[in-house]
Amino acid sequence: MNLNKTKIKLLALTSLFTATITAQQQEVEMQKGQLDSIQKLDEVIIDANKILGNKYVAKHRTGSAFYLSPKELEKFNFTDIHKVLSAVPGINIYEEDGFGLRPNISLRGTSPGRSSKITIMEDGILTAPAPYSASAAYYFPTIARMEAVEVLKGSSQVQYGPFTSGGAINLISSQITSKFSGKIRASYGSFNSNQVHAKVGGANETFGYMVEYLNYGSDGFKNLPSGKNTGFNKNDVVAKVRANLFPNASVKQYLEFKFQYSDENGNETYLGLSEADFNANPFSRYAASNHDKMKTDHTQYVLTHNLDISENFRVTTNLYRNNFARNWYKLNDVTFNGDKQSIANVLNNPTTLSGHFNTVTGSINSAADVLGIKANNREYYAQGIQTKFDYHWYTGDLFHDIEIGLRYHYDEEDRFQWVDNYSISDAGILTLTTAGTPGTDANRISSANAFASFVTYKLKYNNWTFAPGLRYENITLKREDFGKNDVNRTGVDLKNRENTVSIFIPGVGVNYKFNNDVSVFGGVHKGFSPPGNQEGEKAEESINYELGTRFQFGKLSGELVGFFNDYSNLLGSDLAASGGTGTLDQFNAGEVNVSGFELLLNYNLANPNSKFSLPITFGYTFTNTEFLNDFGSTNRLWGTVTAGDEMPYIPKNQFNAALSFEHSKFEVNVNARYNGEFRTQSGTGAIPDNEKVASNFVLDLSSKYYVTKQLNLTANIINLLDNTYAVSRTPSGLRPGHPFGIYGGLEFRF
Repeated sequence: MNLNKTKIKLLALTSLFTATITAQQQEVEMQKGQLDSIQKLDEVIIDANKILGNKYVAKHRTGSAFYLSPKELEKFNFTDIHKVLSAVPGINIYEEDGFGLRPNISLRGTSPGRSSKITIMEDGILTAPAPYSASAAYYFPTIARMEAVEVLKGSSQVQYGPFTSGGAINLISSQITSKFSGKIRASYGSFNSNQVHAKVGGANETFGYMVEYLNYGSDGFKNLPSGKNTGFNKNDVVAKVRANLFPNASVKQYLEFKFQYSDENGNETYLGLSEADFNANPFSRYAASNHDKMKTDHTQYVLTHNLDISENFRVTTNLYRNNFARNWYKLNDVTFNGDKQSIANVLNNPTTLSGHFNTVTGSINSAADVLGIKANNREYYAQGIQTKFDYHWYTGDLFHDIEIGLRYHYDEEDRFQWVDNYSISDAGILTLTTAGTPGTDANRISSANAFASFVTYKLKYNNWTFAPGLRYENITLKREDFGKNDVNRTGVDLKNRENTVSIFIPGVGVNYKFNNDVSVFGGVHKGFSPPGNQEGEKAEESINYELGTRFQFGKLSGELVGFFNDYSNLLGSDLAASGGTGTLDQFNAGEVNVSGFELLLNYNLANPNSKFSLPITFGYTFTNTEFLNDFGSTNRLWGTVTAGDEMPYIPKNQFNAALSFEHSKFEVNVNARYNGEFRTQSGTGAIPDNEKVASNFVLDLSSKYYVTKQLNLTANIINLLDNTYAVSRTPSGLRPGHPFGIYGGLEFRF
C-alpha cells in the first residue's frame, strides 16, 4: 500500500519535471520499455496542451484514443493529412485536390464536408478559422511540421468541444527541446514538387526557444490548355520562446509565447470533370478554370502560463488569437442564352446544358459576361482565454484525478465578396468584360460569443477506472447582413439575426483491466454540434455509445471497438464545397443512426533477437449509416432523403496496412490503404453510376538510408501502382487522386 503511494508520488513528480520532454523523446522511452514498466500506475498529465502525450496514455483511456508518434509520422513524411489519418480506425475521409490542402474529415460518421463537424486543435487551441460561427476548415495546420497527432473518440471527448458527436483531433507542433538541436530536410520530385523544412532550438534552466521554417509546393498534376501550372506554394513559420519563472522557487511556473505564420498561393479550382472527360483524361482541367486561384494567410499568437502549485496540482492558462484571410477566386456560374447555371449543375448535366458546357470547355466563342468568377473574399479571427485545473490525490487504495476547464471565446467571419464577369474564346482565352464591385455579392459578418466549461473526475480502484464528465456550452450566434447595395456598410439596409443555445453535455467512461494484457472499456456520452445563427435553429444532438477491448498476446497487440451514434437531430451545412450554394446555413437532417466497429492490430514478424524489425499494422473500419426520416434539401451532398437511406460520402469499408523493414542502417516502409465505394447523394441499395465514387487501393512506399547518425537519405513513392481513381464528385464534377510520384531527399540532424 505504501509502496503504491510512493510510486504514484514518484510518477507525478517525474511528470512535472519532464514537461519539456519532446514527444519524440517520450516515444523513445516507451519503446525502451520505461513507460510500459509502470502500467499499474496512474498516468498524470505531462503537458496540458496535449490530450494524450504518448501511447501509454492512449492505451489506458476509458474511451477510444489514438496517438500517432513522431516515429510513425517520420516514416513517410507525408504532407497530406488524409494519408496520415488513414492509419487511424474510425476516420472517414474524402479527398479533393490530391495534396490534402483542404481536408474533408469525418469521425464515426459525422458529416465530412470541410471537416466542419469535428473539433480540430493545434497544441490544445481551437484552430478552425471561426470554430463556432463558421467551422468549415478552409485552413488546416500543416501536417509536415507536426511532431505528433492525437485522435480522441468516445466519452472523454466532452473535454474538447464544441463538437462532441464524432471526436477531436489535436495536432502537436514542434516542441522546445531540452538541449540544443535541430534538423534540415529537403526533398524534390515529380511535378516539380519540393520541400524545405528547417528547425532549431534548445533550452537551459531558465530559457528555451524553437524556430521553424517550412516551404513546400508543386506545379500540380492536372493540365490546363494554357499550360499554366495547377499547383501551389506554401510557407510556414513557427517560433516559440519559454521562460521558467523563479526557477529556484518551490512553486514552478513558466511562460511560453508561440507565434505562427503561414500563407498559400494555389491555382486550385472548384471545377471538376464530366464523366466522359474523366474517363478520357482524368488529369485535365477545363479552360474556364484558368484564372482560379486561392490566396490565404494565417497568423496565430498564443501565450501560455503554466503553474505547478505542487506535485499534485497544476494550472495551465492560454491566451490566444488566430487571424485568417482568404480569397478563393474561382469560376462560380455560367450563362448561356440568358440562362445562368451553377458549375455544379453544368457538370452534372453536360448534355442537357450543352451550351453551358461548351462554354466551360472553351470550345466556342462566347458573348460577354458569360463566366462569373467569384472572389470568395473572407476574413476570420478567433480569440479567447482558457484555463485548466488538474488535481490528483489518493485516499487508501483509491486514486482520484479531477480536471476543471473554463474557456471564453469569440470568433467571426467577415464576407466581402464580388463577381467578375468574363468572356471566353474558342482558343480557351478568358477576357474580363465586367469588373465586379467588392461587397456586391456577399456583405455580411457572422460572429459567435461562447462560454464553455467542463469537469471530469477519474477514480481508479484496483483494476477499475471510472471517468464521468460534464461539459457546458453557452453560445450566442449572430449575423449582420449589410446587403449587396451597401458596400460602405452604413447600415441603411442592415438585417440582423441571432440564435442562442445553452446545453449540458454529459459523458461517462469505464475501463476494467483483467491483467496487463487485456482490458475492456466502454462509455456513453452526449453528442453536440452548435447550430447556425438562424433564430430558433436547434443544435445537433445525439447519444453515442462505445464498447471495446485492448489486448496483447505475445507479439500481437490491438484494439477492437464497436460504436453506435443515435442522432435525434443531425445538422447539414450549405457548403459550396459539397455542392450547395455556399451560404453556410445549416439545415435539419433529422434522425440518423450511425454504427460500426474499428479494428487495430500490431505484430512484429521478426524474431526478438534479430538485428532487424518487421512491424506490421492493420486497421479496419466498418461504418453503417441510416436516415430514420424523410426530408429534402437543395444541397447536392444530401439531396432528397427517404427513411432508410444511407448518408453520402461515408464508405462502409476502409482498411490501412503498413509493413516496415527496420535495420540500424536503413528502413523500408510500405503503406497500403483501401477506401470502399461510397455514394455522393443519399440513397439505398445499388449506387447509381452517376452518384458513385468507386473504391480504390493505393500503395505508398518510403525508405531511408542512414549515412551517419546525423545524415540520412530519403526516398518516397506516392501511388506506387499508378492507379487512376476518382476521389470525389464535389465541389463540381469528378476529381482525381494523386497519380504516381517519386521524391528524393536528405535530412541532417544536429
